[in-house]
Amino acid sequence: MIDSLHIIGSRQMGGAERFFARLVTALNEQEHNAVAMIRPKSPLRSVLRREIRQTHVSMRNGWDVLSLRSIRRFIRNERPRIVQTYMGRATRLTRLPANSPSIHVARLGGYYKIKGYYEHPHAWVGNTKGLCDYLIGNGMPSGRVYCIGNFVEVHRPIAAQQLENLRQSLTMPHDAIILFTLGRFNYQKGYEDLLKAFSLLPHRIESRPVRLLIAGDGPLGAALRSEAHHLNIDDRTIWLGWQDDPSPYFEMADIFVCSSRHETLGNVILEAWSHRLPVIATDAPGPAELINDGENGILTSRRDPEDLARAIHRLTSGGDQLRSYLAENAMKTLLTNHTRQAILGRYLAMYDELEKKIF
Repeated sequence: MIDSLHIIGSRQMGGAERFFARLVTALNEQEHNAVAMIRPKSPLRSVLRREIRQTHVSMRNGWDVLSLRSIRRFIRNERPRIVQTYMGRATRLTRLPANSPSIHVARLGGYYKIKGYYEHPHAWVGNTKGLCDYLIGNGMPSGRVYCIGNFVEVHRPIAAQQLENLRQSLTMPHDAIILFTLGRFNYQKGYEDLLKAFSLLPHRIESRPVRLLIAGDGPLGAALRSEAHHLNIDDRTIWLGWQDDPSPYFEMADIFVCSSRHETLGNVILEAWSHRLPVIATDAPGPAELINDGENGILTSRRDPEDLARAIHRLTSGGDQLRSYLAENAMKTLLTNHTRQAILGRYLAMYDELEKKIF
């Protein structure tokens, strides 16, 4: 018997996809039979462990009737207890057969359009309070809207020699202060603001050279590289490309910077915290929920490179004590609210509760 079927229709890896993989894996490790339904060429095919059952559906853009029928046929034949969809495409194409014993849960990680996409599930999960308020404000019944955050694994430190080899491969000065950022190159992530902020910083702080590592890819890649050249920061900026496993760069960095203009939650912040890394983030909705300014991170104004530059300078020139204080408090927040055990328990409790409410 399938306990839950998890459906996602995206083509590329990002925060939502990494969480999808973590949750499906964690459920199966709890002897909960969770099956992944993904696109045939999804990078999740290689990310998910071999013992996790996968099924593949094209889930093309728009109203893909063939995929809609394939999803419905699978649910009719396999009769999973829970069908959990992620983001708009999978949710729109998932229509339970008549008299189905399954329960449809839509999990949202953004302020997506509700009409035509999200009215038909039985229940909804928002990963922040702000997102749950948005769902209820758009007419979803509050008794079936659940606020369940994301979790990340706490990472073990990487061997010093491995990090030293990585530094050498990047021709990184041994005493450099390293700023790290990660994400898709689009307008929402605000990388133009980060590049401008970095250009306002001195080349050396506390007699140490400052370097910016950027991992990611996306439609604005060429424009961002051109902007870095225009700002004359080419020699201090390192473009890493997309990294399926960014852990070594988190470990090597001194500070993680999230410059988003819009961010619903901020998985990258949780990932940075899991590496005991202090975080500077803009006051987008998600980071503003996660971070208590000055306690477990530093918040700056969105679309304000000058404010971001001041925050970076403050943290880079404040010495190890301030950075350690923020990182320690961030780890406490992570272990209190965003562990695998806590989040997994909330999902399993929700599934049981919905069965009692609906059937």
